[in-house]
Amino acid sequence: MTTSAFIASFITNSSLLALWGALLLHWLLPIPYPIHPLRIWHRLALLIATRVNHPHDNYAQRLLAGYLAWALMWFTVVVLLFATSQLVWYPTLFQLTLLWLALDWQHTSQLCHQFTHAYNRSDKDQCRQLLAPHLNRNTTVLSLLGLGKAGAETIILSYGRHVVGVLFWYALGGGIAAILYRLAIGLARAWSPTRAQYAIFGYPAIRIAAILDIVPLRLFALLLSLGRNGQVAIQGLRQQGENWHLPGPGWLLVVTGYKLALSLGGPAIYNNLKMQRPRLGGRITPAALHIVQIQQLITQRLYVWIAVESLLLYFWSGIL
Repeated sequence: MTTSAFIASFITNSSLLALWGALLLHWLLPIPYPIHPLRIWHRLALLIATRVNHPHDNYAQRLLAGYLAWALMWFTVVVLLFATSQLVWYPTLFQLTLLWLALDWQHTSQLCHQFTHAYNRSDKDQCRQLLAPHLNRNTTVLSLLGLGKAGAETIILSYGRHVVGVLFWYALGGGIAAILYRLAIGLARAWSPTRAQYAIFGYPAIRIAAILDIVPLRLFALLLSLGRNGQVAIQGLRQQGENWHLPGPGWLLVVTGYKLALSLGGPAIYNNLKMQRPRLGGRITPAALHIVQIQQLITQRLYVWIAVESLLLYFWSGIL
């Protein structure tokens, strides 16, 4: 194939064009976190929960309310997106825009850099401030070592859900699937059962998110395991892969922990109550150097992920 033919085939492949266009736009024109449309979605979810989640209701009523509230919000957006897709003049630009909204690679990278600098200075207040918007647990009681572990887990899962998961669902269903995945993750975050008021109401959201996460995060965990300490990481998966309460994130944490010999998981305080979580990975408590190593490892594998996905989109036009 000549160069001109390759370029022509690239331009005519709308899925691939939207993918690289969204990645480029995301890095050149990132949406500031405080004004991101998904923040509006988060606040709307909290508002709806206050109306339909009644603590005095019985278990079945609260669980049903959780399913109905989730369906109301998510399927409303589904209808709006598919209706809009029939009206747009440039479908590729529409898919590109949705993927751009769904991606959150740069903010995760910035969080990693900011947290690493603060953690290296032993600035606990700054570390807590950086992690507070991303954690449902109480950050004020975390020690410096606890902040390091929480920061490592936050960065790993943020890359997994806000980049890997988004790109995976984009490959399967375009920009609509990518943004719908992020909205589902957003509902699980807003209604996390680790918060006392959502202990029952939030189960449907977290279960659906777990189903959507399991394939992309496990595939990426296997990709992470390749290379140095790969056998150790695979052995760790056999021993602890099913220990975590969520199957997709659990594999990511286990592989990263064993590959870099880092201690992840362990007890955490939610709503002033100590929750016992399994300990994963090695024995070294994450330090600033290890946070950098985590980012380097994940970023390198993300390039491979994007390259493989681009090849699939090129040859099969987005149909896996």
